[in-house]
Amino acid sequence: MPATPVPRTPDTPDTPGKRLLIVVPPLSGHLLPARALALAWAARGHLVSWVGPEAALRPLLGPDAEVHPTGARLFREQAAGGAAAVRSLWEGFVVPHTRFTLGAVRRAVARWRPDVVLVDQHSPAGALAAHAAGVPWASFAPSSLEIGDPLGGDGELTGWRDGVLRGLWERAGLPAAEYADPRFSPGLVVAPSSAALLGLEPSAVPAEYALVGPLLADRPDVPFPWDALAPDRRRVLVTMGTLSAEVAGDFLGRTAAALAELPDVQAVVAAPGEVALPPGAIGRAHVPVLELLERGAVDAVLCHGGMNTVGESLVHGRPLVLAPIRHDQPVTAGRLAALGAAVHVDFATASPERLRAALRAVLDRPGFRSAAELLGRQLREGGGAVAAAERLERFACAPR
Repeated sequence: MPATPVPRTPDTPDTPGKRLLIVVPPLSGHLLPARALALAWAARGHLVSWVGPEAALRPLLGPDAEVHPTGARLFREQAAGGAAAVRSLWEGFVVPHTRFTLGAVRRAVARWRPDVVLVDQHSPAGALAAHAAGVPWASFAPSSLEIGDPLGGDGELTGWRDGVLRGLWERAGLPAAEYADPRFSPGLVVAPSSAALLGLEPSAVPAEYALVGPLLADRPDVPFPWDALAPDRRRVLVTMGTLSAEVAGDFLGRTAAALAELPDVQAVVAAPGEVALPPGAIGRAHVPVLELLERGAVDAVLCHGGMNTVGESLVHGRPLVLAPIRHDQPVTAGRLAALGAAVHVDFATASPERLRAALRAVLDRPGFRSAAELLGRQLREGGGAVAAAERLERFACAPR
């Protein structure tokens, strides 16, 4: 179905409804769940606008969205895994992105006068601008990298990152005595996850956390040959994420070799480049992941462990094979394997034989499906985009 446009808002301070400004990186894994929240927010009679590059936001938000443009720039390629990937995420993307966008975010806050700012944890400019203007801000955590202790107690890496965050605060001209970690609003942290996925006991979830499960909404149409799906074969969706295309070629080749030895399985592969496909496979640069899951068109998912794909697979009860590459993906893969809903394989070294065995396991052993369905029910209990909008509304309306 076509994307539902996020409503345009008049540029007047006395318009009814609470005004929400969303500051999020121009990456689909961050934009799509934020867009679902924005639609639920607008459905409650409130107003929404965005800060970001037009070229990245318009295709997902539609022509009528209110966008405060930042311009666009290229960022350095990130390292493939481990501590180097975390450092390169901050040094190569988060820090330069914050510095590049901070002026535009400040102008948007001054001009649009929001009642609340929703700040992606990897767009600290939103927190810096909101704090400077005295505007309440809520955090948005679309990945688990900044929730709990995904760095595994790495004190050196954690200390380094804390120094980076304090540097951004000071560079923004904010008083050192007022320092607050710009990843975490003291009043509200919205995460499309669950306690189980974050490795937390329900009683240990902080009161300001809103663990609402995946934020889902209709997506722009993606052409797909639905009549090419084989009704007599089980199907596996293979997708390694848009930002992993430059490193996924060899892995996809090993996956194709594994699938070639599974004649009863049809693969649907999101492959942006030239990749050899097994017989009968459907390969497209872009595939309608959510629609495939909603239609029950796939029986299992092989992916890199990004939270969007993981959450969408689980709420539809589909087990996974996870080949994490970087950031929070290894943590997510480890947790899901421990919870029995996934098989964790090594992205760099998994052989076709290992990948074939992993796919056979999640397809043939019902326990993986049962565990995925249980986690899916727990995620759905979070309430999704509607619950996120309700919690954000209460935060925006709270007396201060």
